[in-house]
Amino acid sequence: MADLVLATDDNGGPEIFASLQGEGPSAGMPVAFIRLSRCNLACTWCDTPYTWHFDGDERDHRDGVTYDRKANQVTLSVQDAAARIAALGQNRLVITGGEPLLQAGALAEMLEHLPDISVEIETNGTVKVPARLDIRTDQFNISPKLSHSGNAAEIALVPERLDGFAADPRAFFKFVIADSSDVDEVIALRDKYRFAAGHVFLMAEGTDSKPLRNKQKWLSELCVEHGFRMSDRLHIHLYGDTRAT
Repeated sequence: MADLVLATDDNGGPEIFASLQGEGPSAGMPVAFIRLSRCNLACTWCDTPYTWHFDGDERDHRDGVTYDRKANQVTLSVQDAAARIAALGQNRLVITGGEPLLQAGALAEMLEHLPDISVEIETNGTVKVPARLDIRTDQFNISPKLSHSGNAAEIALVPERLDGFAADPRAFFKFVIADSSDVDEVIALRDKYRFAAGHVFLMAEGTDSKPLRNKQKWLSELCVEHGFRMSDRLHIHLYGDTRAT
């Protein structure tokens, strides 16, 4: 039986919890969450650096803080993780990270213990989805990383992966926007990969409610101008930038 490596909540337990989905096409829906540890990218503005920016990791993050790996990771069997998710009593599961597809095989095995739950996966769009996991997934929330993330385009924007997701009706694309010029990059990607109309969201970057609202004022105008949907960060307004929310 496989194991999963999860992020921890504030009490050091596995970050498995029930809440409202805060972003993207499912925003406002009650769901169960499981947050996995580790990521193959390093976004300078990442709001979950405790999932990857461990002591000794020299990749950049704007906070300049690193985390003790032992204190911020916990290992569970897939059966234990599934039982904890089932106990939350939700009909939908959001698998997030970090980059959850780094543990795709164990996730597929976990979902075999949760046959009746709908599944959405949040991913940076760089990792191939194996068939065993793909068949159990109802929605993909793809968040390709733009240049302001600090990741090189050759590792953050993988043409084969973006082509595949663009052709998948289950896939939605969510772009973090820090400045109005970031939207030009989104337009170029939309035109290159022919993302489906209504499947592209722009989301203001930020972890505080007031700055988010300020950015959303000009971002909403750009969404109207270019035909994009806008995603809020509902959990930030409700709970702040906290774990297990």
